[in-house]
Amino acid sequence: MSSLYVDRRGVEIGIDSEALTFHENGVRVGTVPIAPLERVYLRGDIRLATGTLGRLGAHGVGVIILSGRRAEPTLFLPRPHHDARLRVTQLRWEGNPARRLEVAGWVLKAKLLAHQALLAELAEARPELRGPLLHAAEILDGMHRHIASKPDTDALRGLEGAAAAAYFGALVSIFPQALGFTGRNRRPPRDPVNAVLSLGYTMLNAEAVLTTHGHGFDPYVGFLHALDFARPSLACDVMEPLRPVIDRFAWRLFAEQTVRARDFSTEKDGSCLLGKAGRERFYQAVDEPLTRARKRLDALLSALRSVLLEAEDGRALPDQL
Repeated sequence: MSSLYVDRRGVEIGIDSEALTFHENGVRVGTVPIAPLERVYLRGDIRLATGTLGRLGAHGVGVIILSGRRAEPTLFLPRPHHDARLRVTQLRWEGNPARRLEVAGWVLKAKLLAHQALLAELAEARPELRGPLLHAAEILDGMHRHIASKPDTDALRGLEGAAAAAYFGALVSIFPQALGFTGRNRRPPRDPVNAVLSLGYTMLNAEAVLTTHGHGFDPYVGFLHALDFARPSLACDVMEPLRPVIDRFAWRLFAEQTVRARDFSTEKDGSCLLGKAGRERFYQAVDEPLTRARKRLDALLSALRSVLLEAEDGRALPDQL
């Protein structure tokens, strides 16, 4: 187990030696060793002491609090990498249009290739939908070939938007029509598929923030995503090639009926929310794809770190992440 999910009212979390303890109404109801943990997700009315947060941070365990019905994340970051050279280099590259474009193109290329790979995988799993899925993959392949010709990051973001439209246009076909999924919508999500995607992407983004911080980067200084107040732009960059991990997870979640339409409710504002029983099954299932994503994030950021620090000696960015 690399992640711990706690979604239960009235639980108090403490520390006993090298383990987390859980109490309800003053009675100890369980323990979990800290050593195998990388992340702790908390949702609901849960109490824990600052000493517990400190011990988790010392062990490199990030804590994500999902607040409110829409699971807005608040992060408690573990201790970062101590090499300030990387953050200085990151800032210098962000301020250099040519360098920024180079890294942004690298990110977008990885995203399009990942989306193509998932569409091809789905075409094998759903041969009756092979035509539209592979047609979308061909469109993305054509866009992939135009990345190098784009003059700036604004043009790359325009290409990304067009690619997303083609991708989600094909992805619609793999979900049952009864779920009401006609394309990506958010803030709020308005159907069960988008509710799952939004929660999954929220958790993936939290993983990306924690991992960029742990590798010594500034999560808020990105390349494909422009600087913007309160947006962790670099975390948004590196999660882009990993979105298909969540997309595949969402498809399997409904295909295997781990969650069903009856697990969701619609609020007065039209937002679609996953209920507590459905969330329990969601959290049980999401650990495997998030663990896989975390390993990929480590690899991406290690590669980017090497490139940024070694580029001063003339090393070029590789063709693929």
